[in-house]
Amino acid sequence: MSRRYMIFIRTIALALLVSLGPLLVTNLVLENYAEQRARAEMQSIAKRYISQAERAITQVVSALQELDENSVNSCSWQNRRAMGNAVGSNVFVHSLGLADEAGVPMCAVPAKALSGRNLLPAYSVDSPRVGLGLMDQDFRGVKGARISWAVDNGWRLFAEISPLVMDLEPGPEYLRKASNLQVRLGADALWVHTSVNSMPVADGSDGPLSLTLRSSLYPISAKIESDREAILELVYELKIVAAIACASGAIFLVMVGVWFSWRPDSEAEDEFIAAIRNNEFIPYYQPVVDISTGELLGCEVLMRWQQPNGVMIPPGKFMPYAEATGHIFEMTRRLMVQTIDEVGDLYSRNPKLKLSINLFAGHFNNREIIRDIKEIYGASQIPLSQIVLEVTERQPLQNVDLARKIIAELQSMEVRVALDDVGTGHGGLAYLQKLGVDIVKIDRMFVDPLGTDQSASSIAVSIVELADNLNMGIIAEGVETYTQMKALEKLGVSEAQGYLFAKPLPVDDYLLLAHQIETGTYNPVGAVLEKQLALEAERLAAEEGGANEDQSQPAA
Repeated sequence: MSRRYMIFIRTIALALLVSLGPLLVTNLVLENYAEQRARAEMQSIAKRYISQAERAITQVVSALQELDENSVNSCSWQNRRAMGNAVGSNVFVHSLGLADEAGVPMCAVPAKALSGRNLLPAYSVDSPRVGLGLMDQDFRGVKGARISWAVDNGWRLFAEISPLVMDLEPGPEYLRKASNLQVRLGADALWVHTSVNSMPVADGSDGPLSLTLRSSLYPISAKIESDREAILELVYELKIVAAIACASGAIFLVMVGVWFSWRPDSEAEDEFIAAIRNNEFIPYYQPVVDISTGELLGCEVLMRWQQPNGVMIPPGKFMPYAEATGHIFEMTRRLMVQTIDEVGDLYSRNPKLKLSINLFAGHFNNREIIRDIKEIYGASQIPLSQIVLEVTERQPLQNVDLARKIIAELQSMEVRVALDDVGTGHGGLAYLQKLGVDIVKIDRMFVDPLGTDQSASSIAVSIVELADNLNMGIIAEGVETYTQMKALEKLGVSEAQGYLFAKPLPVDDYLLLAHQIETGTYNPVGAVLEKQLALEAERLAAEEGGANEDQSQPAA
């Protein structure tokens, strides 16, 4: 045994010695490396802002053009409805409206008080078809943008882009502390501005690193200046960091060796890891239906553990352990890959279907989930526009600000984000506004009392009203009775899931249900109505039979 330990220690010492090689690199090489890395990061940041601005303007101009082609040139209720549909279908549009020749807004969707002052320059025959400008609204150094489109009667459609669209993750921490960023619309209009303290130029210094990137589509430019001395300070400490890293690596290897030598058996952990590798965690699909028509709108993907002996373990038995140990990340990735193999053909044929994937709070601690979604669904049969990511409110988000930025980037990829378990967790209804989600899911604890308990159901009413005011989609969960379905329909909620329509289904059953609904051989809402009518007929028959029996009794 002592010989094994001697060999182990010598191996670690040799590995540490070899790893010290980078410390011999000269300061000049290190500084050049730091500068090149900083320039690459600055280029990436500028590209991200330019790309986001181009994407937002292109989609908004396209939406305005489509409204013009559909003759939306007045404030009639039909035209306001068309503008409302455009707002709901475009993630970049915060509001839409029409302005007269003087640039004074005549109407806006969502409806708001109009000040009577002009928001746009007065129209003339020389005015460009498309106008770009910025609003006074400012959020953390980002202004909202306003895009206008001239229609034939001299009026102009205009769309407002929220500052949140351009409130992006500005890059790594060391650059954020040492960089100024300016995104301009045209030569003078400052769209985005983040700044740090002034950057003094030391004797003999070349001044701050500076990079400017211009859009090839629009008059947009992004300029970044970074403090060279602050960047070089990172390099000055690199030798110490490398030494610490080498020592830490050696200590880690020793600890791993000791752990492997002395660790107790952990059959449960080994079984869990083996289950992940063997793809024993499989997707079940719970349909989401339109309670007015019975149309299939998509499904929520739920995780089940199917052991080799056929035993099915519910998520409540393993999900807390998976989240606590971090296994949930790999389990979620594998689950998403399985959905492509199992329902990819169905979703490629039915572009209106949505596929909802459950995430937990840890998925929003970094941008890894964005890379996962791109890599798994980016070139698959299921487009990103059909993906809905559900974040639960039952677990607290460690960094709400970072989570909001991650959600905004997912939305810019056309991925929709839903807030699950609304009103039951840590964030409260404030999460609806903080996170900027697209869809609200009403938890079953608020659906259960609908139609039976007026005071308890008032929470569901409040959630529906708030979601409507924020232009969010609404899905009701845990619908189990006809009374609940009718109460939701009365509230204006049309999308629902629950045992009343279908329980979570294995893939074959889900595909069969989708085929039956598509071909018209089965309608889940129709089946509910038929069952309700049968129950009502039985009740009436029972009442009539009781009445006849009473009448047949002789008079006293």
